[in-house]
Amino acid sequence: MKTVLITGCSSGFGLDIAKLFLDRGWNVIATMRTPREDLLPISENLRILPLDVRSDESVARAIEAAGPIDVLVNNAGIGWLNALEGTPVDVIRDIFETNTIGTMRMVQAVLPQFRERRAGLIVNVTSTVTMKPLPLLSVYTASKAAVNAFTESLALELEPFGIDVKIVLPGAAPATSFGKTAISRMEGHGGFPEAYAGYANEVFGEMRQRTEVTLPMDVAQAVWRAVTDPSSPKRLPAGADAVALANSQA
Repeated sequence: MKTVLITGCSSGFGLDIAKLFLDRGWNVIATMRTPREDLLPISENLRILPLDVRSDESVARAIEAAGPIDVLVNNAGIGWLNALEGTPVDVIRDIFETNTIGTMRMVQAVLPQFRERRAGLIVNVTSTVTMKPLPLLSVYTASKAAVNAFTESLALELEPFGIDVKIVLPGAAPATSFGKTAISRMEGHGGFPEAYAGYANEVFGEMRQRTEVTLPMDVAQAVWRAVTDPSSPKRLPAGADAVALANSQA
């Protein structure tokens, strides 16, 4: 029985990824900043561990507690929606610390065991905002685009050790709390600059008109395919909108 460690399992994509792998007979190590035992079904194949990807010490403790794993899914991340002028530098640092450096930190932590066994798989969950520029998402997009570039280069240096690295790209997911949390975080830092208020309202109006979206299970299934199908591509869109965008760019 193989073991997967998933970051950011308290809600949204991470929670559904953990449920899917658990349902399909894997050992699942579900990590979250504040562990909650009531989110996932009770199972002898499940372990819930505390993990803050922004902390070297937290990552080291979680990896030590997890023991040998076969797959790492880097899903933990935070959103942000605002004009660059309305984005404090400390927020930029926090977004990159979580979304970008946190992913790198997790990969660094598991590489010694993967390299020693000459086997292992890493899946980095990013976003389709990296495929098509969207307004008011410049900082968030930059943090995820950096992960894409990191992943593609990393795959080359790890190939000689039998370690594979893939990217899953979800689209817009209004059913999750991710967007709401991003907006709440933005409002907590003063909201949109006044000069951008009218433009922001137009953007929100366009967002509300979306008919194709990504569901958490779409992402879970894309991660499952990335992990279990050796013929799957290095970059997998997840969700109806993500697939449509990828096809339009093919």
